[in-house]
Amino acid sequence: MKLVDSHCHLDDSKFDEDRDQTIERARAAGVERLLAIGTGSGPPDLEAAMRLAERYDFIYATIGVHPHDAAKATEETFTRLRELADHPKVLAIGEIGLDYHYDFSPRPVQQEVFARQLALAAEARKPIIIHTREAWEDTLAQITSLPHGGIMHCFTGDPAQARQALDRGFHLSFGGVLTFPKAEIVREAARLTPDDRLLVETDCPYLAPIPHRGKRNEPAFMLATVNRLAEVRGSSPEAIAELTTRNFDRLF
Repeated sequence: MKLVDSHCHLDDSKFDEDRDQTIERARAAGVERLLAIGTGSGPPDLEAAMRLAERYDFIYATIGVHPHDAAKATEETFTRLRELADHPKVLAIGEIGLDYHYDFSPRPVQQEVFARQLALAAEARKPIIIHTREAWEDTLAQITSLPHGGIMHCFTGDPAQARQALDRGFHLSFGGVLTFPKAEIVREAARLTPDDRLLVETDCPYLAPIPHRGKRNEPAFMLATVNRLAEVRGSSPEAIAELTTRNFDRLF
């Protein structure tokens, strides 16, 4: 199988001791390409993913300010994001959005930084990658259009929310949560997602799928998610790999 991990945080310090080996294991497992998410630890460092993308020809990057780090954003942050958006290996703006679970940044600040990054993505003609937690309605309210496509990353909503996102033109990306015993609503959402809107991811080092739950997640573990997704959709892992890779190519 040829797979694409559409969302991974390989810059995370949890990979400092074996990052190269982790990437080698991913390739051995059939993960041919990876999209490294560039939010890192937040501004002023905006190039966490680009450093990886410049080292490996099969790793691509995003740039953006995570809602947790919205309070760190300055005018210089947005100036630099505009510059980086022109880099040939930067595929998207993300992950961006709203997170009301932790409120690490004040909600009005999150909303302002989100709005400015949505405008930046439109200006740069890039897709967006959305992080939303306990802020679904506010997140959707800020996305008035989706001119260049987008992903609801690590989708864990219910079927009604899935339909809302699909109606707006989003792709839905499923990760390890899909395999959790109590995640039936997520599996229902995965069943109804059209073939041409489906993506897979790890969100590593977080949310390792069963049977790896509790361990540090890594791209090679995505096979477990793909196998479960195939069961949920009455398909085969090979077919899931083929269509999600095709969808990634089409989007980016």
